[in-house]
Amino acid sequence: MKPFFLYLGVAAGFVLPFFNIPFIFKIRKNKSSKDISLVWAVGIFICVVLMLPQAWLSQDLSFKIFGIVNFILYSAAFYHIIYYRKGQ
Repeated sequence: MKPFFLYLGVAAGFVLPFFNIPFIFKIRKNKSSKDISLVWAVGIFICVVLMLPQAWLSQDLSFKIFGIVNFILYSAAFYHIIYYRKGQ
């Protein structure tokens, strides 16, 4: 049963950050991020960046995959939040 939970955790760690993609599409569709708190977005980004080294060095494959994929996809979301905030 242990390998099942390992694979389940790895799959979840990989899939969870992909929920940033609909968030990015919503921002692009509306061409605005004014309804998103900058404090929230910056706070999340700082936490993701600070967690990345530990995720990279971790022996826990689920955490490692989640940390790296989340950094990549939330960075894209954060870019869109900042980009579509211009001029508001």
